[in-house]
Amino acid sequence: MATRTPVYFLSHGGPNIMFDHDHPAYLKLGQIGREITGKVKPRAVVVFSAHWQAGKDHVEVNNAEITDLIYDFYGFPGHYYKETYPNVGSKEVADKVLGMLGNAGINARGVKRGLDHGVWASFKCAFEPDTNPLNVPIVQVSLFKTEDPIQHYKLGQAVSALRDENILIIVSGMAVHNLRDLQFTWGNPQPLPYTVSFDEALKDAVTTAPGDRERAMAELLKRPDARQAHPYFDHLLPIHIGAGAAGDDVAKRLWTLKEGSMSWAQFRFGEVGNSSSSL
Repeated sequence: MATRTPVYFLSHGGPNIMFDHDHPAYLKLGQIGREITGKVKPRAVVVFSAHWQAGKDHVEVNNAEITDLIYDFYGFPGHYYKETYPNVGSKEVADKVLGMLGNAGINARGVKRGLDHGVWASFKCAFEPDTNPLNVPIVQVSLFKTEDPIQHYKLGQAVSALRDENILIIVSGMAVHNLRDLQFTWGNPQPLPYTVSFDEALKDAVTTAPGDRERAMAELLKRPDARQAHPYFDHLLPIHIGAGAAGDDVAKRLWTLKEGSMSWAQFRFGEVGNSSSSL
């Protein structure tokens, strides 16, 4: 009998991580990917990325079977914009997500959209196509275009039942993400003070007992270092979706690396069981 799939939060970094094969984050994403393909064995993946926000009162679901990649980054070498990542969507899974959101009273619509780099660049590290292909449909869902942690927590709750159907939920963002300060830390891995303090506060909130987790994670946004760690909360809110989808499952920080104005913390909600890979 299949167990519930876990929920993963991936700190995805910039597209350059795809080529930095010696970086600890590249290696850790690959390790997580092998755990997913080797032990979780989902039949599909539903993913939320920081790089897609729909509207204040609605979300969008990619219901296309075949789409192009979105190269939503700027100022990188030309070959970055020729990168590929093999993927297929699933109208069946997208319709399932749309139904769950509707049942939860969330306004949602299906759209045709490619995968943004918050998905495909990190997936290329985790699920390297030649050595560890994912080989299951990927359906991306947007965030709301708000900074409301409770709204996003409820978004995760609305799709939590996907986990009972051997569908894996991945949320992609960044534990600490301050691009403005990146210029001051480039080439120096020493973390800034707010990187350290917020990364540990995030761990404490995410690993809070499930009954208190929603409140603890909402309080994160009120911390005095929150706007330093995240001038915009778009890269933080995916983990609120993941926590909502986790339900009563406990969370574990799998790994972290505090680096300048960034943190690469990776989290898993729930345990890795022997989920069935059959439809």
